Amino acid sequence: MGRWLIAAGVYNLAWGAVTVLVPSWLFTLTGMEQPNYPFIWQCVGMIVGVYGIGYLAAASDPVRHWPIILVGFLGKIFGPLGYCMGVLKGEVPPAFGVTLPTNDLIWWVPFGLMLLHVARVHGVRWLPVAANSVHRRTAA
Repeated sequence: MGRWLIAAGVYNLAWGAVTVLVPSWLFTLTGMEQPNYPFIWQCVGMIVGVYGIGYLAAASDPVRHWPIILVGFLGKIFGPLGYCMGVLKGEVPPAFGVTLPTNDLIWWVPFGLMLLHVARVHGVRWLPVAANSVHRRTAA
C-alpha cells in the first residue's frame, strides 16, 4: 500500500507543479481555448499537489491515515463523474477528459483495495464505523 501511495504522491506533486508553473499546458495539448483566468487553473494544480503531500504522509501508515486515502478515492470518483456531467450538459469539451486515465481511473483499484484492507483490519464493513471504533479505542 505504501508504494502505491508514494507513486500517487509523486504523480500528484509532479502534475500539480507542472500545472502551477505552466497552466496552459493541458489547454495547448488538447487544442482547447486558453482560460481567461489561468490562476484558477493554477489553483487546481495546487490542490492536486496538496493531495500528493497527503498521499506521501499516508504512505508511512495507510491503515492509520485511511481518511486521506478515502478523500483521495472520493476525488478520483467524483472528478470523472463531474467531467461526464459537464460533457453531457455541453459545458466541458470531451478533449478535457485526456487527464482522466492518469489522474483518476488508474487509482480506483489500488485506492479501493487499500480501503477494503482498512475495513478488514478494523473489522467493519463501512469505513466511518472504523473511525468511531479507532476513536473509542484511543479515548479509552
